[in-house]
Amino acid sequence: MRLTLKIWRQPNANTKGHFATYEMDNVSEHMSFLEMLDVLNESLIQKKEEPVVFEHDCREGICGTCSLVINGHPHGPQHRTSTCQLHMRFFKDGETIVIEPYRASAFPVIKDLAVDRSSLDKIIQAGGFVSVNTGQAQDANAIPIEKSLSSSAMDAAECIGCGACVAACPNASAMLFVSAKVSHLAQLPQGEVEAARRAQRMVAVMDEEGFGMCSNVTACEAECPKGISVTNIARLNREYLSASFTSNTGA
Repeated sequence: MRLTLKIWRQPNANTKGHFATYEMDNVSEHMSFLEMLDVLNESLIQKKEEPVVFEHDCREGICGTCSLVINGHPHGPQHRTSTCQLHMRFFKDGETIVIEPYRASAFPVIKDLAVDRSSLDKIIQAGGFVSVNTGQAQDANAIPIEKSLSSSAMDAAECIGCGACVAACPNASAMLFVSAKVSHLAQLPQGEVEAARRAQRMVAVMDEEGFGMCSNVTACEAECPKGISVTNIARLNREYLSASFTSNTGA
């Protein structure tokens, strides 16, 4: 397979970037997208050129660090597939593939295709946790949870924090990410301790970090590699409103 790659090259956040064009021959359709980039970098190193910087870790669709915008789609055009699980058989011989980093002020470029997504970590630190006593774990049946609630909570917990929702949103909003983390804990008894302030704190940090507001475009759900539903955003709004009333009454 022969491919033309147009890849964004940028030394750092303060330097103007540009697209560089690379021609690749004999790309196997069985390669993953990241393996294809590995082959490209090997050829660049052999030519004593600077390899392309991109993020990756588990390469199993779990960690979310393989965050690239491929032909205008976060993680690529394959539905509910992370970049590391995207294979070259989904592209055509002779195709031109445009690869760029996430575009959001809250995700400054580190170098080339790698961006700083620590702003998502700060949101988690603000409220994405539960308070529990240390010691021996409780028996699994000690806290009965309704099946529909546990299933819904686990659906929200599938969020891998990759930031594709931010890259897909025209406002660079992190509402889907925040709502997934809030929904995961809001539906479980273990999350009740921080429930009154979790949504407020996480939304406040989201605003401080420069993310935009949700305008119900729903591109975030369409591009999410884990299919996180925008219904979680409605739950986040309810949790936030409820916490606002509680705060106003001094409770």
